[in-house]
Amino acid sequence: MSTSLPTRFQTSRLTAVFVALALVLSSPVARADNLAEIQKLMKSGQYPQALEKTDAYIAGKPRDAQGRFMKGLILTEMNRPADAIAVFTKLTEDYPELPEPYNNLAVLYAQQKQYEKARTALEMAIRTHPAYAIAYENLGDVYAKLASQAYDKALQLDSSNAAAQGKLSLIRDLVSTNTRPGGKPATPVAAAKPAEPAAKPAAEPARPAAVEAPKPAATVVPVAPPAVAATKPAEPAKVAEAPKPAEKPATKTGDADAEAEAAAAVQNWAAAWSKKDVRAYLGHYAADFQTPNGMPRKAWETERQQRINKPGKILVSVDDLKVTIEGNKATVKFRQTYKSASLNSSTGKTLVLVRVGGKWLIQQERVG
Repeated sequence: MSTSLPTRFQTSRLTAVFVALALVLSSPVARADNLAEIQKLMKSGQYPQALEKTDAYIAGKPRDAQGRFMKGLILTEMNRPADAIAVFTKLTEDYPELPEPYNNLAVLYAQQKQYEKARTALEMAIRTHPAYAIAYENLGDVYAKLASQAYDKALQLDSSNAAAQGKLSLIRDLVSTNTRPGGKPATPVAAAKPAEPAAKPAAEPARPAAVEAPKPAATVVPVAPPAVAATKPAEPAKVAEAPKPAEKPATKTGDADAEAEAAAAVQNWAAAWSKKDVRAYLGHYAADFQTPNGMPRKAWETERQQRINKPGKILVSVDDLKVTIEGNKATVKFRQTYKSASLNSSTGKTLVLVRVGGKWLIQQERVG
């Protein structure tokens, strides 16, 4: 069953959208009743009582991510940001595949004007789940705040700097344009499907409806973020290879066979993942696979190996495959289910495969 925790979160001068952590766990009815009761107390503003029940719940299930996530929300509502930060930080350590704790950490940091920490947390959320629109919006707001601080500093050092004055004025105009006093919670919208216990390119927990918190009195309009702060080492020069003969395009009469081969490739990819056969799993990815956020291929492979080799058994299955063939490309849409000792998720996924040497290899991987 899927459990959602719609919540409202207030912040200062930053778009704050908090989604409830949805984990499809094999939970008894008593567990669901406990969480529902805690949620009811939160909605009625009875935070001390909700915290007491949450602590009792976590005492019996110390590894339960959803209970711990709710505790972080309660502590924030009780104006205990340091305690809330501690809860969300520990969640990112225990469940690095989940983007929501990173996002909530970022908003808490932004409330304290620790924008560099907020930026780092949001970049981690996006790295974990590249399709996490909420994190992108919040990151845009953080970059706008950082830009405003930088222009202010430039003017302090040189008050006659007309260019800095103009840019600072532009940002302030954007902020005032996007102001929505007295905003109300937005209508829940379906969240894009993020994180398996791996990263957000790989399997992810099914997400509930995202609930947008009330807009603060002044909200910074998102701006295009610069490149991720972490600098990448220069890529070594690529040696030119001998030209390869063009792949023979799949003909219309052969589409049925091509579809079956592409579907089998996806099934084999999931099977290798389930067996924790990292070499076979990575072998299903094309040389030009588009890694999340342009991460270096070697770094991405190392990260995937570490996550796959976590202790405990895992089971990855794919169902309802829909294959579309266009020449030497195949688009495969399906429902992916991920099961482990601590996590059970189901999400829609799309793989774009290319035919290389008679094999279908993954070129793109995205949620939805």
